Amino acid sequence: MELSAAGLELIKKSEGFRGNVYLDVEGLPTIGYGHRLVHREMFPKGITEMQATAILYEDVREVEQVLARLVKVPLIQGQFDALVDFVFNLGQGRLAESTLLLELNAGHFAEAGEQLLRWDHAGTEVNAGLKARREAELRLWNSAAREEPGLAS
Repeated sequence: MELSAAGLELIKKSEGFRGNVYLDVEGLPTIGYGHRLVHREMFPKGITEMQATAILYEDVREVEQVLARLVKVPLIQGQFDALVDFVFNLGQGRLAESTLLLELNAGHFAEAGEQLLRWDHAGTEVNAGLKARREAELRLWNSAAREEPGLAS
C-alpha cells in the first residue's frame, strides 16, 4: 500500500517546509518537510520545495516498509495514511511498542484509531500542534470507516 495524496498533504502541512537546515525539537539537523539529515548529508545552499518533496517521497517509502513489517491486518487507505503520518512524526519505535499497534493487530480498528489521540504530549504537556496533528490523523483514519464500514470498525 502507498501513501495517498491526502496523506502526503497532511505530512506537508504538519511539518511545514523549510529550505535551510534547522534543528528540530529534539535538536537534530533537519531540512525540507521534516527530513532529518543522515549519513553526513549537507545542504549548504538549502533546497527547493521540489527537492524537499522528492526527499519526502524517499522518507515515506521507508515508513511504508516499516508498516508492511509491523501491521498484520489489512488497512484501508485512510488508516494507512494516518499511520504513515504517525510514524513519520514519531518514529517506528514508538509505533512498535504502542498499544495502538496491539489494538490494530488484534483487529480492534476503532480502538486503535482512538489511540492516536494519546500521542499529543511534548514531555508532560499537551502540545497544540501535536494535538491538531493527531486529530487530523484520526479524521483520515475514520474516513476509512465511511468507505468500507466492515473493515474499519
